[in-house]
Amino acid sequence: MTSDQFSALSDSLFSASIIIYALAAFAFCGELAFGRRASRPSQELATVGVGASLSSPEDGAQPLAATFGAAGRRWGLLGVGLTGAGALANAGVLVARSAATGRVPWGNMYEFATASVLAGVVAYLVFALRVPAVRRIGAFVLGPVVLGLVLIGLYLYAESGPLIAALRSDWLAVHVSAAIISFGIFIVSAVASVLYLVAVHREKTLGDGGRRSGGIADKLPNVAVLDRVAHRTAVFGFPVWTFAVIAGAIWAESAWGRFWGWDPKETWAFISWALYATYLHARTTAGWRGRPAAWVNLIAFASLVFNLLFVNLVSTGLHSYGGVS
Repeated sequence: MTSDQFSALSDSLFSASIIIYALAAFAFCGELAFGRRASRPSQELATVGVGASLSSPEDGAQPLAATFGAAGRRWGLLGVGLTGAGALANAGVLVARSAATGRVPWGNMYEFATASVLAGVVAYLVFALRVPAVRRIGAFVLGPVVLGLVLIGLYLYAESGPLIAALRSDWLAVHVSAAIISFGIFIVSAVASVLYLVAVHREKTLGDGGRRSGGIADKLPNVAVLDRVAHRTAVFGFPVWTFAVIAGAIWAESAWGRFWGWDPKETWAFISWALYATYLHARTTAGWRGRPAAWVNLIAFASLVFNLLFVNLVSTGLHSYGGVS
């Protein structure tokens, strides 16, 4: 195949991945809609990390399999399968783009954002396969994924081509790969924190005498599971992000003769790093556990998104190259 054919294949796979992810989101919605809770509270046992058992203190002894009816479980398994198929198509976008350009496929914002979405989906799949209860947040992960890819295709798309001179370095594969992986992992952490806040509010309502309505909030994993998922993903993503920042500093010294110059992107990378460090510390600090820590996590993720969009689309600096005209 020629480079033009590989480029066309990449674009086709991009559209296909949106469609497949949308079908996966629909299937996960079916799990929430058609699944039914058992009459007894269930015990959501899961292992996140080594030996980390997640359960709600008020749960009974009924196994997780009884939480949803058979119809709900079938919809959920279909969603997982479609998510895996979408991830393969998403990966194909990058592989075909690499074949078309003869370089690593993250030399502009379109490629970076597409790769970050893939990293987030893979992180979700890993947790969903290890922790059955996490499968129920699939609709809330795949929904933003579909919306994000649509916006990426509309506003960040760039024709395949060679790297600009500033990016022609072996450090591109090292620094940007680490940034992509950590960004994708932090997507899952942010979604888990949002749902944690929703679940906490729901439990407070029930504690004040409210009744279960049978709505989506009643079918989320319990707060212990959501809190642990948000924390574990952040724990994994933080050292990867730290490595990305360090690798970027080394690349800056090689390219510009200094490790750090407080360029806008460097500044916001450090702010994001500090916010995630604050979240991990707050998560274990009395008075900051729970909702305050979850809000810090969301602010940290917002700073990452701001860094990605503001520096490349609005700000001017040494890092102002995103392939977007």
